[in-house]
Amino acid sequence: MPKAKGKSRRHKYSYNLNRKRLYRSARRRAAPRIACSHIRHAWDPNKSVAQNLAEMGLAEDPNKALPIPKKLLVSGMEAESDGQQPGKKIVRKPYVVNEMEMEASLPEKKSNTLSRDLIDYVLYMIQNHGENYKEMARDEKNYYQDTPKQIKRKINVYKNFYPEEYKNFIASLKPEKMDMQ
Repeated sequence: MPKAKGKSRRHKYSYNLNRKRLYRSARRRAAPRIACSHIRHAWDPNKSVAQNLAEMGLAEDPNKALPIPKKLLVSGMEAESDGQQPGKKIVRKPYVVNEMEMEASLPEKKSNTLSRDLIDYVLYMIQNHGENYKEMARDEKNYYQDTPKQIKRKINVYKNFYPEEYKNFIASLKPEKMDMQ
């Protein structure tokens, strides 16, 4: 096997290059990755993380923000240590916390969806076998060789995710059965 190109060449070390300064300046310039858009827009890159969060009314260290009171035993009675805070910090950007609270209070979107293949599989099984899960397990379209319990679970998941569609499908099956008889 031939050698890789350039491997046999001598590598030169640059003695005049100050690597410490390069490393420090690159570290200083790197801004923290912020996921929340509200914080990202209010962020001042010239200030430290602690200063930015204090201006927004957010805590840098949760242990300091909500300290756990230490209980002292004094002559048989429990007395809490004084949890006085050294002074309230001025919040210059309260809109950040307000926007985050408003976003958190919005109702969560339902993301319950099933794959089209699973829906087709469930509808096929119900259409051909009704409620007979043992027969469904023996069906040739049962490619994954699901057991009767697994098929029942899949059908129940479909019922819970799409109750209206399931009712309409069952209602459409009843006239077909009447026609066959």
